[in-house]
Amino acid sequence: MGRKIALLIVLSLVTSIVQAKERPSVGLVLSGGGAKGSAHIGVLKVLEQNRIPVDYVTGTSIGSYVGGMYALGYTAAEIEEIMLSSPWAEGYSDTIPREDLSHRDKQHRDKYNIPINVGYKNGGLAAPSGLLRGQTMSQLLRHSTDLVEQFGDFDDLAIPFRAVATDLATSHAVVLEKGSIVKAMQASATVPGALQPAEIDGKLLVDGGISNNMPIDVVKAMGADVVIAIDIGSPLATKEQLDSTIAVLEQLSTILTMATTEHQKTLLGEGDVLIRPAIDGMSTTDFEIMPQALEAGHVAGQAALPMLLHLGVSEAEYRAYQANKKAVKTLLVNQLNRPSTKIVFENDSKVSEKLLRDTLDIDEGEVITKELLQEGIQRLYSLNKFERVDAEFEDTEEGRILTVNTRAKSWGPNYFDVGFNWEDDFTLDSAITLSLAYTMGELTDNGGEWRNEMDLGYEKRISTEFYQPLSKDQDFYSRITYEYEIKDWDFYDGNDRVYELKNTLNQVQLGIGYNYSHAGLIEIGAVGEIGDLSNRAVSEEDLDYESIGGYFAFSFDTLNSISFPTEGQRLTFKASVRDERYSGAVEENSDEVSWLYEADWKGALKLGNHAIVGKVALATVDVDRQFTLHVSELGGFLNLSGYHKGALAGAHKAFGALIYQYDLGRDVLLSDVPLYLGTSFEAGNVWVVKDDIDFDDLIYAGSLYLGTDTSWGPAALGFGFTDTGEQAFYLFVGKNF
Repeated sequence: MGRKIALLIVLSLVTSIVQAKERPSVGLVLSGGGAKGSAHIGVLKVLEQNRIPVDYVTGTSIGSYVGGMYALGYTAAEIEEIMLSSPWAEGYSDTIPREDLSHRDKQHRDKYNIPINVGYKNGGLAAPSGLLRGQTMSQLLRHSTDLVEQFGDFDDLAIPFRAVATDLATSHAVVLEKGSIVKAMQASATVPGALQPAEIDGKLLVDGGISNNMPIDVVKAMGADVVIAIDIGSPLATKEQLDSTIAVLEQLSTILTMATTEHQKTLLGEGDVLIRPAIDGMSTTDFEIMPQALEAGHVAGQAALPMLLHLGVSEAEYRAYQANKKAVKTLLVNQLNRPSTKIVFENDSKVSEKLLRDTLDIDEGEVITKELLQEGIQRLYSLNKFERVDAEFEDTEEGRILTVNTRAKSWGPNYFDVGFNWEDDFTLDSAITLSLAYTMGELTDNGGEWRNEMDLGYEKRISTEFYQPLSKDQDFYSRITYEYEIKDWDFYDGNDRVYELKNTLNQVQLGIGYNYSHAGLIEIGAVGEIGDLSNRAVSEEDLDYESIGGYFAFSFDTLNSISFPTEGQRLTFKASVRDERYSGAVEENSDEVSWLYEADWKGALKLGNHAIVGKVALATVDVDRQFTLHVSELGGFLNLSGYHKGALAGAHKAFGALIYQYDLGRDVLLSDVPLYLGTSFEAGNVWVVKDDIDFDDLIYAGSLYLGTDTSWGPAALGFGFTDTGEQAFYLFVGKNF
């Protein structure tokens, strides 16, 4: 810490000692209570309005957040503005937005839609120690407190401060009095089981409410003569309210926190003041109630004024007190404008430091704003390789030192993934698929992966792939894949299934690619396949086929959802050349080269709670003979709605759709989960022979649907129709479309 800050702290201490001789020192105790924590701000406003200075602050859980902000020098009004405008609900989700994932991870999540977070480690199954890792919450707290440094002592703040957490191993209270104030706040508010324990000084820390929800003893130990304690803990539920497992678990938690609070109340002396706002009917997890809780705190503070007024000081003294707080805060904030002289990585993973630096994309010598740092940390976390990514500052005479902490997933590096989808059109067979994957990571210095996949149900498939980045920054890669697949190939007359073939396929791919951006890749490679088609009702002889060739693929994907996007776009293009050989049924032995071109685009534009989505799909096969197995399909929901999935098949395809969707859930139902009401206009067709292509043959279709998109994948119920009279209902669960 600079000499100016040290000098100011000395002067502040001297001033405090002089004032302490003239008046009793006041210690403020803020209890835990979740979303009701804004009640603390209401009481702080009353204290400020009546010129009652605070000399020490202690807090637990949400109380440590409000108390820590006040100790940094923020006024009650500033804390109110920050706290009520912060997206607290988002702090309880650590899911990486789809648009932030790498192209490879996007494809993987789209298929494996069930977020189980289970790995294999040390001979057994492994899982996180909390449903959430606390990544988003730490970013929210860092944004609130700005990029202040680690402190040698929380006595160096504008008001001396302590946060209380619980040692998970011993159940004892832990008083946090130095280091990162963001870490202290988060440790104090880490709900066990829901959030992963915070690790500080080798201890696993969780919510302080378990051991000391209203730390009166701590503020007295700091030197407070008079204590103002604000209790916002939850009351016990009634017998009638204990009607579910969740209610019983919440009651057990309340019993623990209430027991610690009742013990702390016994420490209050004759001149101490206990304030209990009227918040008993308010939720601890619904942050929409914060304005009401704040008002309840203000009312309770006003009611306690007769016991508080004697603690007030003159206007001149209070101005000096506020000026002192502001001066310390100003010096702390001024440090934020100094350039960073060094960026250090404490990397608890096998990810190369080159990749970390390239992804963080912050240069030494640069002034680091909280927006710049938050974007860099989000990019690092979106690599999808870390349990947590944190950052801390140390201020020196030369400048600021930024330390970035990257912690590998504790349940890795070998992971299980699960996907499930169900597709039904209420007429033919339901299509249900269960997908399983096991990925072994960190097999090479550059981050090689061996991924094994299995699909069961409507489509049966096994595959194995070795993916090898060719450099430390993982821009270039190679991969080799083997795939065995058995699926039914249905042939339709309109919407009526005529017959069904069984397609068995063995395929090997070898590719070399370049991740030209986080959202896109270019790949070239070779592919070989051997397979057969069979249906004993149609022919006693199978159609055997094999091909060998090469391909070029380009892809770019920034969609925020694969099924119900509201922003971004996705473009894929693939050109393949194959030497195709057929023998057995259908035709005589043949050998011919074919060229296949495929292009797909999907884009979305958001207009408030409305979105416009466009789709285009084109494909063609350049081959002299009329027959090829590498055909394109149309039919299904939003792919010529009204037809069954894959009802139309041919070597040449043209399709386009314009989709409108309205977020009924967020706009009308005021829900955090979207509920889309949508409609589409579609046009397209397929042709077997290139000479038959005629856009006068386009089939026009439309649909109406109701759908939602969650972390477990999409779900939709829709109805489609065409100008040729085809109609179909659709039901999807976990199915991307």
